[in-house]
Amino acid sequence: MTRLTPQTVELHGHELSYVDRGTGPVVLFIHGILGSQRQWSHLVDRIDDDQRVVVPDLFGHGDSAKPTGDYSLSSHAATLRDLLDHLGIERVTLVGHSLGGGIAMQFYYLFPDRVDRLVLVSSGGLGREVSLALRSATLPGAQQVLGVIASAPVLGRVEALGRGAQRVGWKPGADIGATWRGFTSLGDRASRRAFLATTRAVIDFGGQSISAHDHLAGATAPPTLIVWGSKDRVIPAWHALSAQQALPDCTVELFEGAGHFPHLDDPDRFARVLRDFMTKD
Repeated sequence: MTRLTPQTVELHGHELSYVDRGTGPVVLFIHGILGSQRQWSHLVDRIDDDQRVVVPDLFGHGDSAKPTGDYSLSSHAATLRDLLDHLGIERVTLVGHSLGGGIAMQFYYLFPDRVDRLVLVSSGGLGREVSLALRSATLPGAQQVLGVIASAPVLGRVEALGRGAQRVGWKPGADIGATWRGFTSLGDRASRRAFLATTRAVIDFGGQSISAHDHLAGATAPPTLIVWGSKDRVIPAWHALSAQQALPDCTVELFEGAGHFPHLDDPDRFARVLRDFMTKD
């Protein structure tokens, strides 16, 4: 995995961590809930030879600050706008995974003149359905439960079980690896509070509470690529078809056998698809 060298900038009184590499048209990668810039690190070397790649940690995630406050899609989109202003960047291609897809669509809705293209990867905001695990985070008492199951003793036992299973031949897939890394980031109170605030801003116990379809209907969208894994157990792949009906000119790439992280399941194919989309007229 590529070792990224993050920088920091103070926005709204809090430090935001980001990577800025390469030269050329700008691609801004936006991770999902419990994600970080590290989920895109394997793609940086594949595209930064002719693209400028900007990869932030959203507030509440990774190495960025985790303040008490607004974790809505609009707040995240405004923060990314301010980061682009700081870097002197006028227009970007947005690549958003899961929650990041919802942020990308909200960014386009708020700042359409700053978006060249949209890439939505297993995106939120395209249907009500979402995994029970994320819906459970909206229940009363979730913070106390997370404090127990994300504690060092519990995480240590689970990690030991995983190492034992790997010794007898079990190989964790991309979804398990990415989810585990995200879950281990919840060891401190500020991270858990930010995770719950982020989740509850877009999900209730019935499912996703924010829908982009109201904004997509009749909208003149930029060139859009939708990427999904056929075995996504967090957000079902048929949401891609729903989005295609709202955006008939978009391109859909289904990664057969991949889960919620198709860019991790098959990074070479993802980089190739992204490059082709970026150069298409």
